[in-house]
Amino acid sequence: MKIRAAILHEIGAAPPYASTQPLKIETLDLDAPGESEILVQIKAAGLCHSDLSVISGDRPRPAPMALGHEAAGIVVETGAGVHDLEVGDHVVLVFVPSCGGCVPCAEGRPALCEPGAQSNLAGELLNGGRRLHLNGSEVHHHLGVSAFADHAVVSRRSAIKIDKTLPFVEAALFGCAVITGAGAVFNTARVKAGSSVAVIGLGGVGLNALIAAHAAGARAIIAVDLRDDKLAFARELGATQIFNARNPDCADEIRNATRGGVDYAFEMAGSLPALELAWTITRRGGETVTAGLPHPDKRLSIPPVQLVGEERTLKGSYLGSCVPLRDIPVYIELYRAGRLPVNKLMSGLAPLDEINGAFDRLAAGETIRQIITF
Repeated sequence: MKIRAAILHEIGAAPPYASTQPLKIETLDLDAPGESEILVQIKAAGLCHSDLSVISGDRPRPAPMALGHEAAGIVVETGAGVHDLEVGDHVVLVFVPSCGGCVPCAEGRPALCEPGAQSNLAGELLNGGRRLHLNGSEVHHHLGVSAFADHAVVSRRSAIKIDKTLPFVEAALFGCAVITGAGAVFNTARVKAGSSVAVIGLGGVGLNALIAAHAAGARAIIAVDLRDDKLAFARELGATQIFNARNPDCADEIRNATRGGVDYAFEMAGSLPALELAWTITRRGGETVTAGLPHPDKRLSIPPVQLVGEERTLKGSYLGSCVPLRDIPVYIELYRAGRLPVNKLMSGLAPLDEINGAFDRLAAGETIRQIITF
């Protein structure tokens, strides 16, 4: 079938993207779903820094590539072997397909699925190969989803069935921003009630971590960012104290305000200085968690003696250490109960044709979560 999709032909384009147009809206040929695959009509797709990192080159990926990894839509066709989804079902798409048979999957850690990571890195679907073609040549898939398109073929393992009453523009957020941010709090760190938390980087993922910390019962929630408007918004969402990271004394002020540092510091900005700050403001015996994705050439230097002498912990969190089949329905119920108000994080809607300008707004830090609608 013919579809319209946003294609990245070359990485590293210079902003403003509204002028350089790194994403071209193209008409592609999309193959029918193969075995254990489904065809999804995309209804809403969120713009995330992980997409922006591919455009800028901070997250190198093969090109040409159909971008987009945070989405919700309707199943319109199922391939052979798909028996637990039907045409008309609503689904949230997740950016790590889990095979169910590798060691991490067997341990209950599908975010670390080995075949899923390999297929994502190669720009393929979990079963191997590509289903997208432009003028007879293959186009790579972004994280097994390629959601900046009106339709997508994905692995059955990339889709989670959801209640049809949840609006698509809200459902899309649960495919990345919510499970990455909230999952880091609930799963990776397992934040305890009464603890102190700092969140550095108040984008969609960071603010989801912040509202999750509030839901988990943290007594103190420190919000840190470079923009005062985002800090003010964090106050509205439950932050008890706010600090602008541009202040050269920011780390000292946080440590003084928290009597030596926080129990849990979450780095969600995807920058090395943010991670260094997170480490610095974590107390003795505390835990530093990072879900940011800086350029792979970046390196963190820490004194090993702190790990031992202060019993410090540094942990990575990918996909919020989530089991999507288990966690997404739970997080949706928490949202409906008013405990995870993720709808407050939506900055606006845009059509596919305006996607480059939307990425300019994201790069400038002017938005939290913009949604492309179809």
